[in-house]
Amino acid sequence: MDMIETDEGTSRAFAVHPRLAEKRWGEHASASRFREFEQLVLSCDCELVGSEEVAIRKAVPASLMGSGQADMIADLVEEHEADVVFVDHNLTPVQQKNLETAWDAKVVDRTGLILEIFGARARTREGVLQVDLASLNYQLGRLVRSWTHLERQRGGHGFLGGPGERQIELDRRMIRDHIKRLETELAQVQRMRATQRTGRQRNEIPTVALVGYTNAGKSTLFNRLTEAEVYAADQLFATLDPTLRKLELPGGDTIMLSDTVGFVQDLPHELVNAFRATLEEVIEADLILHVRDASDPESPMHKKVVEETLEQLGLEGDHAPPIVEILNKIDQAPEVQSSILDTLDGSRVAVSALTGQGMDELSLLLRTWMEKDSVQCSVQVHVSDGRVISWCYQHGRVLKQSMKGETVRLLVLLSEKYAGMVNDI
Repeated sequence: MDMIETDEGTSRAFAVHPRLAEKRWGEHASASRFREFEQLVLSCDCELVGSEEVAIRKAVPASLMGSGQADMIADLVEEHEADVVFVDHNLTPVQQKNLETAWDAKVVDRTGLILEIFGARARTREGVLQVDLASLNYQLGRLVRSWTHLERQRGGHGFLGGPGERQIELDRRMIRDHIKRLETELAQVQRMRATQRTGRQRNEIPTVALVGYTNAGKSTLFNRLTEAEVYAADQLFATLDPTLRKLELPGGDTIMLSDTVGFVQDLPHELVNAFRATLEEVIEADLILHVRDASDPESPMHKKVVEETLEQLGLEGDHAPPIVEILNKIDQAPEVQSSILDTLDGSRVAVSALTGQGMDELSLLLRTWMEKDSVQCSVQVHVSDGRVISWCYQHGRVLKQSMKGETVRLLVLLSEKYAGMVNDI
């Protein structure tokens, strides 16, 4: 979607923050939402020239806000010479069209802005497909305002729908056909991922998924644990495309670690649906690590957003894998660090992915989780039986090895599956 590019280069953007009475945001939540939306605008590489908060007692169907408020914004847009106005609210096609007319500028709502960012950040074929699908579903209801070339068409061809009506229907059909093609391609991606997951399950490699609010430090933690070079930056939605890497834990156990797209308030349902193929790595995970920014005062609210998004994916109750909270960025939160460390239990770990603090504790937690259903087995073999000794080291964790004469005794921690195979090797 090329919504904010201009021939002159970087767009001059103005941000409008509607505050509807029924939302009843607290002061801190409102300020957090304000800052987050401005970060989203800046993530589009726009020049943010101004912002205005608008208190709306009751939403107006035609334009969201009252005519007096719309006129006030129009004056500010003209004063700041803004090319595009970003509205922190989801607009109907009619509202979007009317506001563009009133403000004489391009208008992009919250969903459109997030889609724009996703479109710029997607790198893999799968990511591009998912963004394209979400964008087409979003644009389908906005054909009347989006396809300006239709305004040049006039009637006189025997139809009563007005200028461009026949062309609009053709365009709508083309978009629907394109959506079907994208859905078919994404279904193939899902089948491929399912095959890969089956292979990992067959090899007994569990998957651990990193989830969290956007910019919580998931990719930095992923890089710290796996020594990968996934793109990580202090910006919203730095990671879009899923990344999987093998991680060897102390003692020799191996897991598959998955980095996923960050969540955000009011994540458009178009994106949740389109990115379901990617988020299946979360749905099918054996363990979820919920990464939280311990230095952010809005962390409790972010936690709620992540939990609600996981519920949208069907991960609740018996359908949810175990979830462990990773309190990240404690190097940036000296005032809360001590209280965090004092209240930790088996379901939380405090770390700094940037400095490496707490990584040993996190690795220990993962190893303990891996071994929760393991069984200690005593194996005695002749010193020459290297095949059995090798099998023990390959499929389990050898806790102790001793030798008496020509007999080797191994105390091995094995999964229930392999514990039942000991007598047959």
